[in-house]
Amino acid sequence: MNRDLKPFPPLKATAENLSQAIFTVNRHAKTAPNPKYLYRLKKEAINKMIGEGKAKKVGLHFSRNPRNSQQQSDVLVVCGHYSFHIPPTKDDFKELPHLGSLNEAIRNPKAQIPLGQAKKLLQSYTGIIEDKRDPDNKRQYKKPVFKKLGESYL
Repeated sequence: MNRDLKPFPPLKATAENLSQAIFTVNRHAKTAPNPKYLYRLKKEAINKMIGEGKAKKVGLHFSRNPRNSQQQSDVLVVCGHYSFHIPPTKDDFKELPHLGSLNEAIRNPKAQIPLGQAKKLLQSYTGIIEDKRDPDNKRQYKKPVFKKLGESYL
């Protein structure tokens, strides 16, 4: 491998660049060891884009993978040439039309942004920083202590 590659130049926070970054983060979150952070980054970036008018909530779709119920809806958000789903709020059910089932024929275009660059762009845009502590290693394993019969554990 060629190790003399220069890092990618930083991207500007345009609607198209942010959409590609969200797409990349969302795709990697499905198999990531810490998906909660990536999904949070996606959600916060989309909410900020909606607030700035760079993205728009279109309607509700039935979820393909409902949790604990027969049906669940997700909000369809369009950002540039990309569309994403986010969890709905109570107001979304009142304000947005229900579009029925998800159309499997509509796909997002491929994004050419590496994950590291996508995370940096979304972190700078949202201000969210990843907590580097490993959430799975909260406590170290301690071997059990066995005392002879009659000895105190204190």
